[in-house]
Amino acid sequence: MNNAFFNKLLNSNAGWSALALRIPVGIIFMAHGAQKLFGWFGGYGLEGTGQWMDSIGLSPGYLMALLAGGAEFFGGLALIIGLLVRPASAVLAVAMLVAIFSVHIGNGLFMSNNGYEFGLALLAVSVSLLFSGAGRASVDALLAKQ
Repeated sequence: MNNAFFNKLLNSNAGWSALALRIPVGIIFMAHGAQKLFGWFGGYGLEGTGQWMDSIGLSPGYLMALLAGGAEFFGGLALIIGLLVRPASAVLAVAMLVAIFSVHIGNGLFMSNNGYEFGLALLAVSVSLLFSGAGRASVDALLAKQ
């Protein structure tokens, strides 16, 4: 691939503001991914999450749990370190759309009813980072300089 593609992918004029989104949201995504993949933080791990995903029609459940958990865990890690933030954000945005429309939409907006407000907030941050890029304090910024 040519340098123009990588420059577009890595360059960002977001300054320091993207860091304020990347770190906390990256931690949240990593924690949720760790619940699905490893059973950490009270999660059910791949087996349990896969069974639940099968039960709501996301089949094959084990594969869906692996994809969702991997997207959240590694996408969150990418946000934290600022590496390939645009592609990671795109994957995370898709994961949030799936979560919203397959699990939460029928419960209304509010989290107290298992609604979609939290997923919507994470979707908004993911889309924002998709457009803005990683910002100054990131591996992407270091790579863009080279």
